Amino acid sequence: LRAPAGGTKWDVRQKVWDHLEASGLADFPRPVHRRIPNFKGSHQTCCSIKELDVFNRAREIKVDPDKPLEGVRLAVLQARKTLLVPTPRLRTGLFNKIVPPPGATKEILRICATSQGIKEYSVPVGLDGKARVDLVVVGSVAVSEKGWRIGKGEGYADMEYAMMVSMGAVQEDTPVVTIVHDCQVLDIAEELLDDHDLTVDYILTPTRTIKTDCKRPKPQGILWHKVSYEMLEKIPILKSLRYREKQAGKDVTLQDEHSDLANANTPAASNEKAMAENTRPQTAIGSVQTGQHHVESDSFSPRLEESGMITTVYVGNIPHSVRVSELKCALREFQATPLRPNWQGAQHKAFLDYKDKATAESAVSSLKGLSLGGKTLRVELAKNQRSKG
Repeated sequence: LRAPAGGTKWDVRQKVWDHLEASGLADFPRPVHRRIPNFKGSHQTCCSIKELDVFNRAREIKVDPDKPLEGVRLAVLQARKTLLVPTPRLRTGLFNKIVPPPGATKEILRICATSQGIKEYSVPVGLDGKARVDLVVVGSVAVSEKGWRIGKGEGYADMEYAMMVSMGAVQEDTPVVTIVHDCQVLDIAEELLDDHDLTVDYILTPTRTIKTDCKRPKPQGILWHKVSYEMLEKIPILKSLRYREKQAGKDVTLQDEHSDLANANTPAASNEKAMAENTRPQTAIGSVQTGQHHVESDSFSPRLEESGMITTVYVGNIPHSVRVSELKCALREFQATPLRPNWQGAQHKAFLDYKDKATAESAVSSLKGLSLGGKTLRVELAKNQRSKG
């Protein structure tokens, strides 16, 4: 295939998608348009990753959730390596770690590698999950032998990589592999590339393994000036990363932020719509207010409580300005809704009851690094699990 002369990235995508469908190479799910396309023979192509030294040396491997990469996910699990898969559209965090049940059969591992298995056998990895990724495997719509990659146009693979750089999960020399059909390898004009575009070091196709020796630097972190408020709203973990980088003194001005935020020391700078921060004076975290505290309970199952299964999560460091509704909204956003919250805002804390220890631990992992009202919350299993019933 030849890339259309003088065309845009979208022209290149359209040409690849059209060709895969017209030539009978496209495989489920179809049509392949607007997707990372699956192709006939993708599973066998994925198996060839086992021949790469970078795969054999790696212990922790991040693989995108796309259908054509299912065979790579299976190979990682069969080799007993740690498999990290980004959460779809980064809605609830960055990674899920796929944890097959003990003594999993080949069939169970096969299921773990599918999109269904990713849902059923995964544990969220929060920002503080200390992920150390040795190999990154991404899907592509088109790629050049020089290692220049075009994705499906939503920017998630680029964003995931930039976020991994920000949290220290990848290094400059962490290799990136992509798996495509031969017809997806074509010349891509360098002027089509942006500075946030991820490049690849290895391309696996049904007929060959290409080492690109790409010299173009990979993204060095999140380019905040290219991030919109809309993206910040869609990807909750971005807010937490942005808060961290802001604390570290980095410029985190967004694409659509205006000059009123130029001076990071003014109250306006922290008045960021996307983080819904309230700039009223905050009570010092150390001062515990006495008197009765307000407890807000949601309806929950008393039977569950009496069963003694409930596990409580402690949330501390809650700014005085934050309301219970904001906490509830964040819990929903991070898919960590408890059976009930026990809100003690005057004392800067809350206790969240979950149906069992696994659900509580998952919530702790999801909420690590979450900031509300300009402060990072302290989230951990409650030290004293209160008596149930």
